[in-house]
Amino acid sequence: MSGACEAAADTTDWDSSAATERRSDPSLLQSKSLVLNRSFLPIHVTSVRRACVMLYAGLARAVDEEYQTFDFAGWCSKSDATPCEQLGLIGRSMPVPRVITLLFYDRVPRRHVRFTRHNVYSRDRDTCQYCGKRFPRHQLNLDHVIPRSRGGASSWENVVCSCHACNRRKGGYTPEESGIRLLRRPVRPAWTPFMNEAVRQARYREWHPFLSFEGEVLIS
Repeated sequence: MSGACEAAADTTDWDSSAATERRSDPSLLQSKSLVLNRSFLPIHVTSVRRACVMLYAGLARAVDEEYQTFDFAGWCSKSDATPCEQLGLIGRSMPVPRVITLLFYDRVPRRHVRFTRHNVYSRDRDTCQYCGKRFPRHQLNLDHVIPRSRGGASSWENVVCSCHACNRRKGGYTPEESGIRLLRRPVRPAWTPFMNEAVRQARYREWHPFLSFEGEVLIS
């Protein structure tokens, strides 16, 4: 997100300027909102509290399920939210802004994805590409499908996420030689790391229309 938007958001006192008569559930304020640029492309995931700050500061508009946008006053006037998805204000309540669009940010998500351990884990969804089981990241490592001793490159197309047991079983051999099956051929991802993290957190139906990339729907 732009530095100007972040700075303005940090200097706006949401708790005093839009003070709550009854404290909203802290877990609700710390839950997530999807941030779009002016072209409605997803660029960030932030907390509901920060989304409210930017909405109140006039840096963003809330987006509803019909793609209509609302400023702070307009969003507060909406009354179609379920009770568990409302924030309490003085004398009224407002729906939780699950999707906001920035008014002064036009940049699009970066499409080049760096080849890093973290991004390989994200691409493979923390799942061993041999046994198909998901593990905490400290129980995973990277494996060269064609071993480096055979000239295998350290690249998106030759490195996969592997659990320790499968890595030991495979050793310095190819999957065919070691008798294990590679679940899918590794490829360079077309998404940014942010998009993958957004998909991992996409438990809100309001996000689903926006989480696609180059025509591919990322919500299963």
